[in-house]
Amino acid sequence: MDRQFVTFKLGDDTFGIDILLVREINRNMDITAVNRCPDFVSGLLNLRGQVVTVLDLAVRLGIQGQEERKHPSCVVLKTSSEVERNPMLAHYTDKMPSDLVGLLVDEIGDVISVENTEIEPPAIHSSGVASKFIEGVAKLEKHLLIILRVAHIVAVEHLAEA
Repeated sequence: MDRQFVTFKLGDDTFGIDILLVREINRNMDITAVNRCPDFVSGLLNLRGQVVTVLDLAVRLGIQGQEERKHPSCVVLKTSSEVERNPMLAHYTDKMPSDLVGLLVDEIGDVISVENTEIEPPAIHSSGVASKFIEGVAKLEKHLLIILRVAHIVAVEHLAEA
């Protein structure tokens, strides 16, 4: 079975999120900072009257040495109710947040298809990212695609962990 992933760059690495978990990609970067939040919370984004909490994905994953982003984008994720209503995600057991969350990334890539059999378990500390955040790794022609476990990145119980 093929799965499709929205791909994006964080530094030199290519990451992917299951396209069925993505609500939209937004290039509006008018993010309002919020005091007393963990360092990986960039702030809040007004998305057509809805408030989106924006997480800096590089900081959240512990990827150090970020340069200035040339083409930043925000990957807005589906909420738990949107995931639960989608019959194509009936197999998805991880709990998504009930509120809108966006992930700030360096640059959006392509949507690619990967056969399930091509996804391998992650090596320990792939790219320096904690394995709890990685679903698997797929070998592409020129590089590796690190597939993220989105629900673990945005889960409330994991937000206190850095």
